[in-house]
Amino acid sequence: MDLRAHRWNRIFRPDGKTVIFAMDHAGAFGMMEGIEKPGEVVKRVADGGADAILTTFGIAKNFGKEIGKMGLVLRCDGGTSKLGAPAAGSLTVNAYDALRVGADAVGVMGLPGSKFEDTQLPYLAELISQCTEWNIPVMAEALPGGFENPKDMWTPENLGHANRICAEMGVDFLKTTFKGVAEASIRNIMDQLYIPVVVLGGGKSDDPRDLLSDIHNSMQAGANGVAVGRNIYQYKQPEKITAAIVASVHGNATVDEAAKLLK
Repeated sequence: MDLRAHRWNRIFRPDGKTVIFAMDHAGAFGMMEGIEKPGEVVKRVADGGADAILTTFGIAKNFGKEIGKMGLVLRCDGGTSKLGAPAAGSLTVNAYDALRVGADAVGVMGLPGSKFEDTQLPYLAELISQCTEWNIPVMAEALPGGFENPKDMWTPENLGHANRICAEMGVDFLKTTFKGVAEASIRNIMDQLYIPVVVLGGGKSDDPRDLLSDIHNSMQAGANGVAVGRNIYQYKQPEKITAAIVASVHGNATVDEAAKLLK
């Protein structure tokens, strides 16, 4: 059996696209609205049709039944929290831990241009090496400068640089933001990347149509899917917003068509 292909196909559908439910925030931020009872929200999102979940070692260990048939992308870095001072973080679990909980892929930050890049990029490289040995796909969340100064650093040019750098390091797919980036600029970035890119959902949107519009525009520009967290688990009906996102990604639904699934 081709184990890498088997794992990959649990995250990406035959159309080459994916909807990933991102529920890894509590590892750094602790208690958060919408994920007070993790098992319940995971099940509702699975019922909505999400392809995979990006989550922590603790959730993976304790909620396998609720994760069910969704692919598992294990968050492997952290080591810092909102209770402490900003720091580089580190690998908190490795490829062997990923195998223990049945992960189909792993994910870590990829932060070229950050003041912590001399610590962060080497641990990304270490994880890539481990996972190549064991045929585990690696996702990097590629954000230029990290979260230090996104207004100035998250330009189309810098986003292109950060994602290409992570691709060159050997990751298998990328997670990044195209918020506020024109479709032509997204296409230019995508043209220079040779691995799949999923677009992160970002902060909570007041109007779900804004989220669906961003997703539609990114998909039209060539993105391979999305990884959405707060805009799912902080929505009043997580299964319905998940179904609307799935329609946008896999069904090429317009914003109006996807929004009908929220009723």
